[in-house]
Amino acid sequence: MKLICSKSELQKSVTISLKAVSSKTTMPILECILINASGSEITFTSNDMELGIETKVHGIIEEKGMVALDAKLFSEIIRKLPDSDVVIKTDDKLNTTITCEKAKFTIPGRDGEDFAYLPVIERNDGIVLSQYTLKEVIRQTIFSIAANENNKLMTGELFEIKDNILKVVSLDGHRIAIRKIELKENYKDRKVVVPGKTLNEISKILSGEVEDQVQIFFTDNHIVFEFDDTVVVSRLIEGEYFRIEQMLSSDYETKIKINKKEFLNCIDRATLFVKEGEKKPIIITIEDNQMVLNINSQIGSMNEDIDIMKEGKDIMIGFNPRFLIDALKVIDDEEITIYLVNPKAPCFIKDENESYIYLILPVNFNTAR
Repeated sequence: MKLICSKSELQKSVTISLKAVSSKTTMPILECILINASGSEITFTSNDMELGIETKVHGIIEEKGMVALDAKLFSEIIRKLPDSDVVIKTDDKLNTTITCEKAKFTIPGRDGEDFAYLPVIERNDGIVLSQYTLKEVIRQTIFSIAANENNKLMTGELFEIKDNILKVVSLDGHRIAIRKIELKENYKDRKVVVPGKTLNEISKILSGEVEDQVQIFFTDNHIVFEFDDTVVVSRLIEGEYFRIEQMLSSDYETKIKINKKEFLNCIDRATLFVKEGEKKPIIITIEDNQMVLNINSQIGSMNEDIDIMKEGKDIMIGFNPRFLIDALKVIDDEEITIYLVNPKAPCFIKDENESYIYLILPVNFNTAR
C-alpha cells in the first residue's frame, strides 16, 4: 500500500477516528485505526465494539492495500509532522513507513483482515436534521445524564419520534432535561436510548453549521449518524426508558419571570462559597416581585436580590446551585419562566411552547440563618 495525503487531512481524520478507539481492551486490534485503501477511496475505521467510526480521507492511492496501525502512536506521529504532504507505505510484512519532508518513521502494522469491521446496517427511514440543531440538542441535554453506571439507562438519552416531533430526554435522578424539535418531514414513531458517550463524541465531530445536514438511521440495536465524510455507528442501550410524563405536572402555585443572565450571574457568585464536592444549597425566597438568593457556608455567606414578575404564592425553596447553573447556561432565551409548587416539589423552567423543559428537584435546608 502506498498513499499520499496532506498532513492537515490526516490530522482531521485521525482526530475523528480516535473517538472510537478502545483504551481498555484485551484485544490489541481494537487499539488500532484501520487504514483501508483497497478500493477507490481511503477510509479510516475505528471500533471499540460499542461505538464505531468510519471516515473518508482525501488523498492519492498509488498502491492499494490495507493495514491496521496503533492509533495512539500513529496519531502522535501525524501530529508532530511538518505541514506538508505525507507518504504512508507498507511492505509485504505490514511494516509501515510514514515519510514527510525529511522525517521518516517506521512502525509495525497489523493485518486489516483481523479488524472488527463496523456492523452492516440497513439505512431505512432515516431522519434529517441540520448539524447545528443536533449539536445544540445534545449541548442542551447531555449535562443531565448520570455519570455512574448504576442505572445504565440514565447514562443515555431517550430519542423519541412521535407526531413528527423529535423529543430528546436525559435524567440523572435529580433533574430532567427535555428538548423538542419539530421535524420537517413525516417519520414513523420510534423510541431508542442512545449512549451519552456516543452523543458526546458526535457533538465534537459535527461542524455545527446550519447548512450542513446529518442523517440518523435506527435499528433495534443500533443508531447510525451519517454526515460529511463520516459514518458513526453506535449500539443502543437496551431497556424501557423511564415514564417521565407522570413527573411533568402542569400544576403550579408560583410562577415567576426573571432575566436569565442576571439569575445565572447571581448563582455563579454564590458558588464562590461552595467548595468542590460540598453539597451546600442556595436558598431562594420569593416574596412579592422580588427574589432573594442566600447561601451560607463555613467560608462565608452571600445575600442578593433580583427583581422578578410573580404570579401566585410566596415560597422559600433550596436547590443545588450547580443544577440551576447547568440548565440556565444552555437556555438561549433572555427571559425565562419558572414554575414552583412547594418547597418539596420540583421546579420547572420551560418556555411557552415547551420546546425545552428543565425539571430540578429541590434540596432540604436549615432555615436558621
